[in-house]
Amino acid sequence: MYYNNVLETIGNTPLIKLGNICKEIPATILAKVESFNPGHSAKDRIALYMIEQAEQKGLLVPGGTVVEATSGNTGFSLAMVSALKGYKCILTVTSKSSQEKIMLLRSMGAQVVVCPADADADDPRSYYKRAEQLAYDTPNSYYLGQNFNLDNADAHYHTTGPEIWQQTKGRVTHYICCVGTGGTLSGTARYLKEQNPAIKIIGVDAYGSVLKKYWETGALDKSEIYPWKVEGLGKTIIPDNVAFELIDEFVKVTDRSSAHRARQLAKKEGLLVGYSSGSALQAVFQLKKQLRPGDMVVALMPDHGSRYIGKIYNDDWMRQQGFLGVQHPTSQYDQFKRMYKTYVRKYRRYLKQLGSIS
Repeated sequence: MYYNNVLETIGNTPLIKLGNICKEIPATILAKVESFNPGHSAKDRIALYMIEQAEQKGLLVPGGTVVEATSGNTGFSLAMVSALKGYKCILTVTSKSSQEKIMLLRSMGAQVVVCPADADADDPRSYYKRAEQLAYDTPNSYYLGQNFNLDNADAHYHTTGPEIWQQTKGRVTHYICCVGTGGTLSGTARYLKEQNPAIKIIGVDAYGSVLKKYWETGALDKSEIYPWKVEGLGKTIIPDNVAFELIDEFVKVTDRSSAHRARQLAKKEGLLVGYSSGSALQAVFQLKKQLRPGDMVVALMPDHGSRYIGKIYNDDWMRQQGFLGVQHPTSQYDQFKRMYKTYVRKYRRYLKQLGSIS
């Protein structure tokens, strides 16, 4: 048997038990490892599906140009699909994207435009607005708009959801997924909830992102926004692809804890996965008190660690961020709790010195 081209190898990624790093957790923890896709990320699924849908609708025609704003992974997948289908590809990324990712995009023949990461979503310099303008200025082009194009979520409804259901033989009880555009979480969640409404859907967000607060209040609170490091996780806008009504719980994870969890996956499980994969695993640990024997948790690992060699797998970069040489907190609450306990101990010693207590 052989494949006609690399696109036929997209999907059917494995579920791998995390038997070493999660042995203290009573539930069965499984990683859906999307780096087994040919483009090394879950975004292969949406790139192929969205382009094929655009072709069927007449929005993308031979000789056309694909335009998209991306954190890197969608861009690589789009560049791969475009190369095989004969389309030009223009991608806008933020300055937060690693050099490895940018070089990979260019290696596939994509034109890459780097935009400031701190630009507001409505700023003409933002990678969203820049992509819109490039699509407007480029004849015979199509802007996929992964944040608002619901074909994004549909791709996972038709592939990732059924795969998880079949691979777990319907025993999955929790699905944990980082939320960026929302397609990976929402499409998969919709399928799983249709099979069993009791399955818990856990969204993972970054500190500095607006998504968890929006889920709680229904309001976009811009005071929540500040820079964060994890790529492909969190948003400063509200994408249409995030089906908030399907999410049972939202957790936020820190940049530091996400980086350390990713590195632990490499050292303890032999899985070289990306930054946001560490975020997904950190969410598992933050929820571990809720998990019981018999639970089967599927945590989606979005991409491969080779795209972060210059970042989380680089000790110098980790030290520059303050992530090495200090104990990393698992959450802001845990950090505060440790500070409070330290203060109480110092205060009690002070009282003893005064002779106020025995």
